[in-house]
Amino acid sequence: MDKLFKLQDRGTTVGTEVMAGITTFLTMVYIVIVNPGILSKTGMDFHGVFIATVLASIVATLIMGLFANYPIVLAPGMGLNAYFAFTVVSPDDGVTWQIALGAVFAAGVIFILLSLTSFRYMLLDAIPSSLKHAITAGIGLFITFIGLQNAGVVVDSPSTLLTLGDLTKPMTALTLVGLVVSLILMAYRVRGYLFIGILVTAVIALLMGQMELPPSLVAMPGGLDATALQLNIGGVFEHGLYAVVFTFLLITLFDTTGTMLGVAEQAGLLKDGKFPRSQGALLADAAGTSAGALLGTSPTSAYIESTAGVAAGGRTGLTAVVVCVLLALTLFFSPVIAMLAGMPAITAPALIIVGFLMLDVLRRIEWNELEEAFPAFLIVVLMPLTYSIATGIGVGFIAYPLLKLARGRGGDVHPVFYVFAVLFFIQIVFFSH
Repeated sequence: MDKLFKLQDRGTTVGTEVMAGITTFLTMVYIVIVNPGILSKTGMDFHGVFIATVLASIVATLIMGLFANYPIVLAPGMGLNAYFAFTVVSPDDGVTWQIALGAVFAAGVIFILLSLTSFRYMLLDAIPSSLKHAITAGIGLFITFIGLQNAGVVVDSPSTLLTLGDLTKPMTALTLVGLVVSLILMAYRVRGYLFIGILVTAVIALLMGQMELPPSLVAMPGGLDATALQLNIGGVFEHGLYAVVFTFLLITLFDTTGTMLGVAEQAGLLKDGKFPRSQGALLADAAGTSAGALLGTSPTSAYIESTAGVAAGGRTGLTAVVVCVLLALTLFFSPVIAMLAGMPAITAPALIIVGFLMLDVLRRIEWNELEEAFPAFLIVVLMPLTYSIATGIGVGFIAYPLLKLARGRGGDVHPVFYVFAVLFFIQIVFFSH
């Protein structure tokens, strides 16, 4: 064990790593409830997505733990799942969830190839930090908006497009109660506050008669055949979903890189400011994304909740392996997961709070620099307003080089970024309708 994970070298023990794994699991297990709840809105089988979510998380996290030896957990990313379900999948345009899975797989394969070359660094360096932060914040607003809509807090209005919903409706009121409970737990720094908030809300729903317990709380895993190997790669080319593939790739690449750097820095695992074994770590996410597409879920991403395990003493991949074991156990509780995910009041608070946390990066944008700030502003506001992550990114990527050129600073823009801008311009002007 010590030889595999280098426990002594990193000043930790098996007991510490196990407790760190349990801590991380409690903080991120909400995703096995929220992700199937979101993706099943596309018509995907709930149980299939649930199993795919768990298995893709295990594949990616095991690679991270065993080969990169980092206490970092990966699972289908919040925001990416909403983009998949509410933007990419469009039955009216003929884009089914099978085609969307094809786009995820294409992004995963490209990610694997990039992870094996130095081009990944050039791609990351080409995107300005201000726009990276804006994308994170924009996704945060987007999933918050979805959470508010699902709960009925925000509803359609004929005169103003959107307005405040009826807060006295049982489901909406229960959402607010669940949100308050989670926020109180969060304020007191309770580990796993999102998961505990979900359980407390479920108990209240049961007492109110808004939810019924399933006949059985446990069951053998089943249903994966409804989503596994259902992807349609040909449809990606037929519908020209190149911007979708690029969006999946882009967000997964720099979101995972940023999260991994943050977790590694907290754990004291960076060497001279650099991330050792970064290739193996990125390959873990790329493999998880590809496997997830084959199994039936949206792209995986490194979870910032891994910092909870690091704070509990986790320093090696053993922490990640412990999380995998616990995730595998959830496969036998699908009736409970389905019950919880079926109520917007239970999943909406998680969407709202995660969205709020993602807005923290706005402070890192240089708001006093117009050519940095305005494209970032466009990305942040257009993602929720157009209900499209790709559109928000595209408009911001077009505006950035234009403003730089107008200010006589065109040389500050990476040559690759001009290519991004042209491609997004073509996609938005000629292929978005």
